[in-house]
Amino acid sequence: MNHIFHEHTTDMTTEPPHLYGRWRRDPLMRVTTGLRKTWFPFWGALERLRPLASNDDALQLELIDREVVAQDENVIALTFAAPDRQVLPQWRPGAHLDLHLASGRMRSYSLCGDPGDRRTYRIAVRRIPDGGGGSIEVHDTLAVGDTVTIRGPRNAFPLVLPGYGSSARRLRFVAAGIGITPILPMLALADRFGIEWSMIYSGRSPESIPFIDELARYGDRVTVRTDDVDGLPTMEELVGPIDDDDAGLAIYCCGPVPMLENLRTHLVGRGDVELHFERFSPPPILDGTDFEVVLNSTGETLTVAADESVLTAIRTVRPDVPYSCQQGFCGTCKMHTTSGEVDHRDGLLTEPERAAGYFLPCVSRCNGPVLAVDA
Repeated sequence: MNHIFHEHTTDMTTEPPHLYGRWRRDPLMRVTTGLRKTWFPFWGALERLRPLASNDDALQLELIDREVVAQDENVIALTFAAPDRQVLPQWRPGAHLDLHLASGRMRSYSLCGDPGDRRTYRIAVRRIPDGGGGSIEVHDTLAVGDTVTIRGPRNAFPLVLPGYGSSARRLRFVAAGIGITPILPMLALADRFGIEWSMIYSGRSPESIPFIDELARYGDRVTVRTDDVDGLPTMEELVGPIDDDDAGLAIYCCGPVPMLENLRTHLVGRGDVELHFERFSPPPILDGTDFEVVLNSTGETLTVAADESVLTAIRTVRPDVPYSCQQGFCGTCKMHTTSGEVDHRDGLLTEPERAAGYFLPCVSRCNGPVLAVDA
């Protein structure tokens, strides 16, 4: 959640008057102020502040298992543990890890193991030949026994169970391809709590669908359909049956942008349906306009098209610029601006960070003709 900064203007240099006007200064407040002025200096002299241990939430983990989880062999599941097999930080369904690779790349991957297992983390990675190179590096270089740096877990896609914070009565899960990864632990948790749920899982072909064997234990609550046999699913098929008087449905969806956008459009006006979703690709740019970005280090001027991000434009000349989620929540691509008015479209940076000139080029834009960045 982003922090909203409000300038503090209250000037409290003396105690307030008595509530009923009997004294010019409230006696209780005067006594409290006197104690504060004597107690804190006295205690501070006895108990000096100690510097806290450095903790940037980075962990060194060992890769203890590597398993192919799709028939086309393009998806592998990686399981990590602490070198001393100690307990790892707790996580909940929907959480992800930031994986730091030897090349300097950082990529975010959803945790898809058992949240109740406090000694291992599991992620799954699909090989994408024409992607940014992160998935290829994972597939080609990480082997059992290797040590990697991770940060997290962090959660931008939390599951809220009916009866435990949600007014919904039943759950519907929708996953496409590798979008199954954040959904897998959600299914396990909903099943453990006895929640009514169902799921539709789509993919290009049976060979490309990961974790198909693992889902078999849920029986007919999971419907698997493939584009090569069944065609593209309709929105009605994704959502499932909803009666006019059937209030209280919550949908959790992870998949490509077109599917998510169509699903959102389909559910417009349905106040009785909750829609929670996570993309695994950049969101579409709304109300974009052209502007220019100046790279301070070289003086190069780049044109950012109305439908492209600042990050995409910069990567055309700086392919090694760091990035990960491309959705404005991981902060990997954070840059500093020296001139121009930023149109912030993230939910991560605090107001002091924004005031200091920082922005996220993966989602934020410019409210003007030119933006100069330290890149």
